[in-house]
Amino acid sequence: MQPWETIATARTPDGAELVLARRGGEWVVRCGGRLLMSSRQHGSEDALAALALDRLAPRRSRAWTVLVGGLGLGYTLRAALDRLGPGDRAVVAELSPELVEWNRGPVAPLAGRPLDDPRVRIQVGDVAARIAEARGAFDAILLDVDNGPSPAVGAGKDRLYGEQGVRACREALASGGVLAVWSAGPDEAYSARLARAGFDAEVVPVPARGAGGPGARHVLFLARKPVRRGG
Repeated sequence: MQPWETIATARTPDGAELVLARRGGEWVVRCGGRLLMSSRQHGSEDALAALALDRLAPRRSRAWTVLVGGLGLGYTLRAALDRLGPGDRAVVAELSPELVEWNRGPVAPLAGRPLDDPRVRIQVGDVAARIAEARGAFDAILLDVDNGPSPAVGAGKDRLYGEQGVRACREALASGGVLAVWSAGPDEAYSARLARAGFDAEVVPVPARGAGGPGARHVLFLARKPVRRGG
């Protein structure tokens, strides 16, 4: 079997090592030796954007703004761009500047060079901070960070997936907006937090490799903010 070739390395803010590696046509990113993302399994990342945007309120005269939390290998962003109009925009919040550079360099062709799209704006930093400062700014928030909400422990995860984080996401969404969260598995506690915050939420299992694909399944939480009466 062909061996893995390390292409680049970086450090996360907490000191863990990020490794970009390639074997033939397959690319992966590992963190601390654990697989984070693979070019062979991105069906659930594609579905994160597709299903979220399908659930948005009917388009009106204004453009949409979508926040993508976690760039990965660019697949969620690409799926969003393929469904957005020419006047819409996608804001990407990514904590690792090296991952952004990898998406502009060696892995750019995997998802069709989404960072070259003029509708995209990159913000290197914490997506939780971007959400916390926003009020009705986004029509959709797509989160694919930290393997999802389970277990939601520690101040960092609580800022996204705990009671505080769920309320912040709701405030950051426009009327009728959709919060979509990628998760490695189901989490009843997180579903309950979404309901308590007033979201109309559903849990959708999706195959990791795409429609009809064999193997692992991931979970998407799709939570819609109620449409404000009169607007």
